[in-house]
Amino acid sequence: MTTLQLIMLGISGFFAYKVFEHVQTLKNQDENSNSASNQNSYSNSNDGDKGMDSFSPFSASELIEKADAAFEKGDAQKALAFLIEADVKEPNNAETLFKLGYISSSIDDTMNAIKYYKLSLDVDSSDESVHNSLASVYRSEKQFASAKLHLNDSLSINDANPITYYNYGNLMVDMDSEDAAREMYQKAIELNPDFTEAKEELAKLEKG
Repeated sequence: MTTLQLIMLGISGFFAYKVFEHVQTLKNQDENSNSASNQNSYSNSNDGDKGMDSFSPFSASELIEKADAAFEKGDAQKALAFLIEADVKEPNNAETLFKLGYISSSIDDTMNAIKYYKLSLDVDSSDESVHNSLASVYRSEKQFASAKLHLNDSLSINDANPITYYNYGNLMVDMDSEDAAREMYQKAIELNPDFTEAKEELAKLEKG
């Protein structure tokens, strides 16, 4: 079973791939100055209640499908608008909240990403994928203790997911704990011998 197939077990469709891509490639970066306008427009769209007259006739499930399609086409703002309306029409839906978190993270809106991931966990605290995604956001913000907490939560739910160990290895590298990072990468490879990314990161550590 490939690494992508492993995570596909936990999340369906396009978002499964995007989360896999996100947790595999996430690096600590400076804030993207170009994201400011995106953040502001999103914040404005998320402030206050949406008037009932402005609602579309679509159901929450249809709005989620439209959000998926919009995000695949690269229109994160449209995807957010669909999901925000879906959340109003069907509150406390873990999938909707997770996707709001993921798209917020994709446009560097860390505050809302954390908020929606936490709300998703309030609905379903047993979703290891959300714990992994939230850990990635905290790691990007250098909030290492919080990232570690959620990776531990993910492992308590499923201690056989190689992606969690890979993410943990990346966190340990950031925390200058190379021995712990080696252990995590080795565990990821043990669980999935075809885990190329884990092998590459382990090789970097071995080279010094």
